[in-house]
Amino acid sequence: MLSVLQKTIRPVQVVRGVHQSAVQVLKQPAPEDTVTGSFGRFISEIQPQHLSPVVLQRSKRMVLDSIGVGLIGSTTDVFELALQHCQHMYAPDYISSVYGRRDVRLSPTLAAFVNGVATHSMDFDDTWHPATHPSGAVLPAVLALSDMMPASRRPSGLDFLLAFNVGIEIQGRLMRFSNEARNIPKRFHPPTVVGPMGSAAACARLLSLDPSQCSHALAIAASLAGAPMANAATQCKPLHIGNASRLGLEAALLASRGLEASPLVLDAVAGVAGFNAFYEDYVPQPLDSPHDGRAFLLEEQDMGLQGSALPAHLGCTGWQMLQLLSISFLWEVSPDQVRTSCSESHYSKYINRPFPESEHEARHSFQFNACSALLDGEVTVQSFTPAAMSRPELHALLSRVRLEHPHDNPANFNLMYGEVQVTLVGGDILRGRCDTFYGHWRNPLTNESLRKKFRSNAEVVLPSEKVERLVEVVDKLDRLGDCRDLLSQLQ
Repeated sequence: MLSVLQKTIRPVQVVRGVHQSAVQVLKQPAPEDTVTGSFGRFISEIQPQHLSPVVLQRSKRMVLDSIGVGLIGSTTDVFELALQHCQHMYAPDYISSVYGRRDVRLSPTLAAFVNGVATHSMDFDDTWHPATHPSGAVLPAVLALSDMMPASRRPSGLDFLLAFNVGIEIQGRLMRFSNEARNIPKRFHPPTVVGPMGSAAACARLLSLDPSQCSHALAIAASLAGAPMANAATQCKPLHIGNASRLGLEAALLASRGLEASPLVLDAVAGVAGFNAFYEDYVPQPLDSPHDGRAFLLEEQDMGLQGSALPAHLGCTGWQMLQLLSISFLWEVSPDQVRTSCSESHYSKYINRPFPESEHEARHSFQFNACSALLDGEVTVQSFTPAAMSRPELHALLSRVRLEHPHDNPANFNLMYGEVQVTLVGGDILRGRCDTFYGHWRNPLTNESLRKKFRSNAEVVLPSEKVERLVEVVDKLDRLGDCRDLLSQLQ
């Protein structure tokens, strides 16, 4: 039998081992030697002169596109639910503007939330690689915070764009620390992981926080991050973007008041998970100082801005199908001549929905979007209305679709492709393939196409003169001494 002393020593040794791991965390390296510290310094030290003409141009396009999808998103049921919740559950706080609602203002964090919900409510906001929706998590927070700041401290248009670009950059850098993040996700919805970090970084930059405060803002945001992929194709998914924007803003505001968190949250510390809790193969690297001349990721890779109402996550599937069908049906083949349609796409369970039952399921259904394109020659906002979804001819087409997943077609927005084979009643077979849709970062929208999309979205909510004014203001945003001109046009 073990002696009483032995029985006592063994648990103590276990506790001592746990204690030693904790001690290792407490024995922290100097901030200048940590990944987290390097991110804090980058956010704090970056200056407008570090924005190249390419980055400025691309980020202004992103701002215009994100405002447009946010404005039309303010007409959706899920946005209305979120807005009513904020108005009924919280005390009035008339500070920050709400997309498309002239007489409505909320607290900055709630405005960031509802405007983020609006941006993602139709799911055709911008897309990047590794896969995420970056602008919706950042822009509403920067807009809300700008509204909150006193006139004497309100940022210039260039400062506004700098903060926005910092938020985009931090998201991109974090996702590049993981190979897992490069593929379409299975566990966490990426905007809920990197989105709060981007929002916190952007707001920390706009608040001119010092390097330590910027690091703490990121660490606080990490504790507010993460949501499961199971809520894709539900009304809850737009809340992911709204919460990312809101919680990142809250993290920066808390850091500005002195709240502290782990100074190693972005570092890989054995036995104590930080940001690597979200990605199993996370290998972080310090972020170079902006003074070292490193370019923004946005300069190296453009953003995917969708040219139609096809949901953004379908990327090289739905858009490719639309393009392929536009080519294949130059022969004026009518839907009733189709016997079967075999489509090949990457394997991603959450977009394989043969018979969607709701608007949000339809937006996440490869089959629905492909058949809508075949039936109507386009996919628009109206494609997801109850009347369009219940058409007998659409359901007849859906019953003829077979979806396959070739092994050489990875679930990766940068590598995937789409193929379609349509067999006609007479036996003829039409085939087509597309690797890069129009609006992909390798095949970006022209400025003309982007403005056409923006006008189509914004004019649902705003008078045409305000829409045109927004186009002008965003185009010269980097030359405005005060971003008030932008803020005043959103309602």
